[in-house]
Amino acid sequence: MIRIGIIGYGYWGPNLVRNFVDIDGATVVSISDRDQSALKRAQAAHPMIRTTPNDGDVILSPGIDAVAIATPVSTHYELAKRALENGKHVFVEKPFTTSVQHAEDLIELADKMNLKIMVDHTFLFTGAVKKIKQLIDEKVLGRLFYFDSIRINLGLLQKDSNVVWDLAPHDLSIMDYLISSNPIAIAATGTAHINGFEDVAYVTIFYPDNLIAHMSINWLSPVKIRMTMIGGQKKMLVWNDLVADEKLKVYDRGVEIESKEESYHARINYRSGDVWVPRLEQVEALKTEAHYFVDCIYNNLTAINDGVAGLRVVRMIEAIIASLKTGGCVICMEETHAALRSVSLPKAERGG
Repeated sequence: MIRIGIIGYGYWGPNLVRNFVDIDGATVVSISDRDQSALKRAQAAHPMIRTTPNDGDVILSPGIDAVAIATPVSTHYELAKRALENGKHVFVEKPFTTSVQHAEDLIELADKMNLKIMVDHTFLFTGAVKKIKQLIDEKVLGRLFYFDSIRINLGLLQKDSNVVWDLAPHDLSIMDYLISSNPIAIAATGTAHINGFEDVAYVTIFYPDNLIAHMSINWLSPVKIRMTMIGGQKKMLVWNDLVADEKLKVYDRGVEIESKEESYHARINYRSGDVWVPRLEQVEALKTEAHYFVDCIYNNLTAINDGVAGLRVVRMIEAIIASLKTGGCVICMEETHAALRSVSLPKAERGG
């Protein structure tokens, strides 16, 4: 039985507790939060689970095997490091850490201690992303041309970080999972209007083989949109995560060159075929992810969202922030990939 302690019972912590308590082979034995009102909510919802205001009671307890961290990102490194040093597997909310150096340190420590790190990239476990991954792997879309995502809403503005740290990890983790290659360059622009942190940002990511990705992230939109469009040589798709049904649509549409003449004289054919709505697996993504975390511990598996995957996302965020600070200059990723390879240990290779 994997005994789990939860640190943080604010916005996301209750979801972690609810899902981990229902897993065969695991049990939640302790919940920690420094906010007394949060602890009262935890006690009311789970009277059989021990609560404490001291995270050390969780991290140092010999009766706990794994720690799930649902606290502000600025605390992730210190909490995860202490948990690993005390022999605990770690499940940590996104983003993994606030810096590449911290992410590398945690990966090396986990490997030294023979422990698991899983970063909470929940969207990888949704039916839609699983289906998109299948379509890409089976070459249904053909060679990918572009990846375009929009993640906008009104709020919630953070007091200590910008919209990139808050919203970008979702789409960056999805791109990292779906696209088989690492980005070669990143450029970003953004502005701050309310509290000194960027609340609107536009990010362009350049991949090998002429693949380009673009993200629009915004805390100041009058409407909430969660939409992704992926264009391929054979087919294109649209994923609208906010609709109740038909979240994913695949379009048999595209552009084809009918002759091998020079491009100026080539005949262009616009293909407009059927629209297909794939059947998606109906699952609660976080519950699937929680099961997966426990399974990785029991069976010594390397997770698709392990520490190295979390590091790749943090590395992209650092490049985005660097580009923002220079007014949109293109940041080359080649050197960062060389550094990434140095910590990509054999048993923590890139997941597929």
